[in-house]
Amino acid sequence: MPEVFQIALTPHHTVTATVYHATAQDQAGITLILAHGAGAGQTSEFMVYFASGLARRGIDAVTFNFYYTEYGRRIPDSNDRLEACYRAVIQTITESQKLSFNRLAIGGKSMGGRIASQIAVEETRDLLGLVFLGYPLHPPGKPEQHRSKHLARVKAPMLFVQGSRDAFGTPNALRPIINALAVRAELFAVDGGDHSFKVAKKAPIAQQEVFAIILDHIALWLRRTIATV
Repeated sequence: MPEVFQIALTPHHTVTATVYHATAQDQAGITLILAHGAGAGQTSEFMVYFASGLARRGIDAVTFNFYYTEYGRRIPDSNDRLEACYRAVIQTITESQKLSFNRLAIGGKSMGGRIASQIAVEETRDLLGLVFLGYPLHPPGKPEQHRSKHLARVKAPMLFVQGSRDAFGTPNALRPIINALAVRAELFAVDGGDHSFKVAKKAPIAQQEVFAIILDHIALWLRRTIATV
């Protein structure tokens, strides 16, 4: 069963986090912290599905709420506050008795992944990889407003999972940026997928199979990449 606990941000404010402990017999010894996107918290169907799916594949997955989500607000916190919350989660997880011996990767869906990438520019405590579930390269309809300059300063390997119909940036838009990075970075394109990797009902592959392929790839990438870092 997932383990729910509190992350202290200040002496008077906390946010909820959830650990999906690895259940596969072949456990990877890897913790992946995943932050949610701007519009839905850690209990969204997407976040629960991907965290539990990774746990079944031997990865200890951690999700959490940002402060604004925890307290029922719709508008995301300031950038500094989002980063501070993510850092508090990292600190708590790395100090956890149950997960302290694991190797650490971070990432998230959309905005959560972007905040993880910003933290990774300065984060130095054994951060061995980043996983982006629909990286928000630009606002929908504004391809000129790139959110990618800081990626060149990230030192850890990165995996970008991107739907071919993603309004926040297609794989073709991301590819030249990723190819220019000095660190090891991989782009996994989801054919026909939108920002949440949903495909059309008439797609040749069923939605659940699409998600399973993505989860298999993430788990394999984490195992292969972190094992060689």
